[in-house]
Amino acid sequence: MIRKLLIANRGEIAVRIARACAEMGITSVAVFAEADRHALHVKKADEAHCLGPDTVAGYLNVHRLVNLAAATGCDALHPGYGFLSENPELAEACRRRGILFVGPSADVIRTMGDKTAARALMIRAGVPVTPGTQGLTSLDEAVTAAAQIGYPVMLKASAGGGGRGIRRCDSEAELRSHYPRVISEAGKAFGNTELFLEKCIVDPRHIEVQVLADSHGNAIHLFERDCSIQRRHQKLIEIAPSPQLSEAQREKVGQLAVQAAREVGYTNAGTVEFLLDASGEFYFMEMNTRLQVEHPVTEAVTGIDIVQEQLRIAAGLPLGFTQAEVTCRGFAMEFRINAEDPKNGFLPSYGRITRYFAPGGPGVRIDSAIYTGYTIPPWYDSMCAKLIVWAPSWEALLRRARRALDDLGVYGIKTTVPYYRAILDDPTFASGHFNTGFVEAHPELTDYSVRRSRNELAAAIAAALVAHHGY
Repeated sequence: MIRKLLIANRGEIAVRIARACAEMGITSVAVFAEADRHALHVKKADEAHCLGPDTVAGYLNVHRLVNLAAATGCDALHPGYGFLSENPELAEACRRRGILFVGPSADVIRTMGDKTAARALMIRAGVPVTPGTQGLTSLDEAVTAAAQIGYPVMLKASAGGGGRGIRRCDSEAELRSHYPRVISEAGKAFGNTELFLEKCIVDPRHIEVQVLADSHGNAIHLFERDCSIQRRHQKLIEIAPSPQLSEAQREKVGQLAVQAAREVGYTNAGTVEFLLDASGEFYFMEMNTRLQVEHPVTEAVTGIDIVQEQLRIAAGLPLGFTQAEVTCRGFAMEFRINAEDPKNGFLPSYGRITRYFAPGGPGVRIDSAIYTGYTIPPWYDSMCAKLIVWAPSWEALLRRARRALDDLGVYGIKTTVPYYRAILDDPTFASGHFNTGFVEAHPELTDYSVRRSRNELAAAIAAALVAHHGY
């Protein structure tokens, strides 16, 4: 088994991985930029090492991280998500130094990170893909292809991800306008300017499937998640399982995901993402070769600790359960608590957290990297916590989620909490029938009023009195 693990990340995911290590008796090693010296993941790990004054560059330095892992006696490295998690160079550098990489091989990461290569593999595996091209060499070729496919089309960067390097084009004029912009964005973000076109599935549902595969030939799925509630291709709320699928659809998409994983020779945890159109057809979109932000909702409905399974698979152990032994119980929902102001165009709201109250009670989990007095820095992603809620039914989940959001208190900054409360009260969302156009179709939901309970007001008054009189 792994003895010592370097966590090559920061924030709440680094805290999450350190907790898994603690339960498994694995020594955890955190890394941090100088700006993160007082971050929670630094406090939670068994060891912590500074990467220097650069706020981002240290977390992106492959050789420094691998050298640090070797120097501190680590036999494994977990990349978390974001940063280097889908960089094949990190996996390859670990292999050369004899350090276990908690994830798939560099070849798999490289192949599935290339959207055109991934499409070709899925076609070979019999997994349906959205009609489109295998690549583009010029704007004229794009215009010709779009006319054949039919508008609207999606112009995408082959190396894209995380909602970047993608534009919807409803006409030739928009395609001509967006083409140079996507090339520029792809070059800056991914160092790869290759593009391709796909038919735009209008108002689809975004369904993804969690897969686990070991090095012994076993591959299974842990059911699906519905990620349709998103803004500008960035997920906001994730649900497991999807309230929109029939049992037949659930079984079908799970089998397609396992087919995809087997075709590419996948090992460890991964996610296969699909679009579901209005006729009920699934289309492969991409495969994320890492742990997903929303993995806790799958853990909530299956009872499986995905991070611990990642560590066991990386150590060479076979899966401890079969597909038939994996069951799905109830519903779970995750809210990405972002330090943003929804009333002001979701403008980032960085700064000091003056008070923080975590919700609790049955079926409520909070994964966060914040605490009272912590200052959210401006150099990283705006997500500062994740609220995960489980209940035995969809209706019970909505009630419990409302209560949990009301219990959660983050003061000193603006967050998306009241916006999520407004979404829960929307009849379309509550019905369980929504698609990726939900947020854009309901701009009125940002016109919420912040409600404060009597107990909360009393606590605020008491705190103000104590601060004023020095009690």
